[in-house]
Amino acid sequence: MTKAEQLANIMLRVNGLFNAVCRAHGNIRAEIARDILHLPAAQIKRSRAAAQLEKLIDQRIYFGRDIRKHEALPELDAIAEKLAARIRQLKRDVPNQPVFVSPFHYVSQYANIYIVERLVALLDLKSLSVVSGVPRNQYGDDHKLIPGIKVLYTYGDANRNGLGVRVARALKRDGVVVLFSDVPPFTMHRYPMETAEVRMFGRSARIHNGVFRMGESFNALLLPFYLRFERGHFEAHIFDHIPLAAPDAPQRLANYIESALTDNYQQWTPGGHPAMYSFAPNR
Repeated sequence: MTKAEQLANIMLRVNGLFNAVCRAHGNIRAEIARDILHLPAAQIKRSRAAAQLEKLIDQRIYFGRDIRKHEALPELDAIAEKLAARIRQLKRDVPNQPVFVSPFHYVSQYANIYIVERLVALLDLKSLSVVSGVPRNQYGDDHKLIPGIKVLYTYGDANRNGLGVRVARALKRDGVVVLFSDVPPFTMHRYPMETAEVRMFGRSARIHNGVFRMGESFNALLLPFYLRFERGHFEAHIFDHIPLAAPDAPQRLANYIESALTDNYQQWTPGGHPAMYSFAPNR
């Protein structure tokens, strides 16, 4: 266990003494890991303090870059370079097909955004659009810290109603857009929900359908990946790309999501809701 995880566990214990919600959240995460995902005991134990670990890493990246201005994180730089190489290869192989780069919700939102920011320079783009449902400016002025990123927020009617048009413009302009395709539908707030039916963990499940609808229109490709934070170091698993117009695209993405959860549920940031990907899309 890293020093960061040790500190996260201390934070969980101390906060849990006074905050029943914090205590319950850790317990629910562990119960899901044990009873639904059937993970080993070590992963179950580590999953309790995931929210605290995420906060520590977020703050370290945000305030480190805010204070030092141009701080570099070599391990995240290396991950960005691998992604850029994959994107360039796809552009050579199928030049007319745009690419959705898809970080899954693991480890830290700011770690993922750091990688996206590096992609802007590596791909010689002026900016890169990111579809996100995460609240803005959690620790300060996000735009000041990441000026090359255009965030397209999914919450709020004003943002949501024109989202498809803005994503389409970004795809035509840059050929690359970033979105988090593993977003669990319980985080959405509209009924009926736009979902695709799949199988996960041996049972029926649903994942959000927006990426498939937009991807099919543009004959786009999806390049998913997720982060790990092990022994104090950042790592990434980059999946094979998915042609979003393919009939089996939703199930292929579901398989990737299941694989990532099995491998690294303890660092999945939306964890703690018992529904996960099993829910009714209509009230």
